[in-house]
Amino acid sequence: MNSFDFLERKVSIMAEELIEISDADFESQVLQAEKPTLVDFWAPWCGPCKAIAPVVDELADKFGSKMIFAKCNVDNNPVTPVKYGIKAIPTLLFFKGGKLAGQITGMVDRAKLEKDIENVL
Repeated sequence: MNSFDFLERKVSIMAEELIEISDADFESQVLQAEKPTLVDFWAPWCGPCKAIAPVVDELADKFGSKMIFAKCNVDNNPVTPVKYGIKAIPTLLFFKGGKLAGQITGMVDRAKLEKDIENVL
């Protein structure tokens, strides 16, 4: 296996652990999910969103077997952020059993995010 094969495999694995959701499939992908779900509300122009993304990716690798990790672009999906009162990004919402189970707004360190994930699990 050369280094390109390894990188391709890594991207494939991460793609399975971090899903893209929309207003149209939010209910089926998040509210009806069998596992707890973390939804990262973000936008491509948001600096703090870009900064927290690698942390969310790493935690998706670590907790992906126990929790669903999803991203929702607020520019392309305006209905869901309004429904949940999101006024700033990045905002991370935790859902468990179809109910909101926690929220983090703004940039936080990995330890805080990891602790909140463990609390939801």
